[in-house]
Amino acid sequence: MKIDNQKVATLIYDMYVVEEDGKEEVSERATLDQPLIYCHGEGMMLPAFEAAMLGKEVDETFDFVITPDQAYGDYDEQGVMTLDKKLFYNGDEEFDSERVYEGAIVPMTTTDNQIINAQVIEITDDKVTIDLNHPLAGETLHFVGKVIDVRDVTPGELKALHHRGGCGRCHGDCNDCNSGCGKDCN
Repeated sequence: MKIDNQKVATLIYDMYVVEEDGKEEVSERATLDQPLIYCHGEGMMLPAFEAAMLGKEVDETFDFVITPDQAYGDYDEQGVMTLDKKLFYNGDEEFDSERVYEGAIVPMTTTDNQIINAQVIEITDDKVTIDLNHPLAGETLHFVGKVIDVRDVTPGELKALHHRGGCGRCHGDCNDCNSGCGKDCN
């Protein structure tokens, strides 16, 4: 069976970030113990990733590069903002240091009420600097791996994928997928 739309693909791979000098550093790894399992054509992966995987079969290896314009875009300096520390106060009108610390990912609400994640990069006495760029913005990604399994998606998996409250994983009904999401998507 080949990877195609509404097929569940199980992959192992190493994802490298390609540095400016051409050197590569492993950034992410999917192993036999913890493979990547995704439903092809359902928007779970980058379009360029899915295009590279289309038609691959079990035991087939892959080796491809995704450029920043095909992945998470260029790094945008305007995505770095310094905000008043009071925006990060908890219900007791105190700074929420349990959730807001350097390196933390915090949800932020845009002016049009969309929730986006930001990484806290600096905290001073009265300011918090956040970065709204995706952590891989501006990076060239190199994937090297192997297809372990390809199968048809089940109706329960499709329902879970299309149910906005679902866990978003495509490896079983949410009740028994062992993802720990605890949501009843059936």
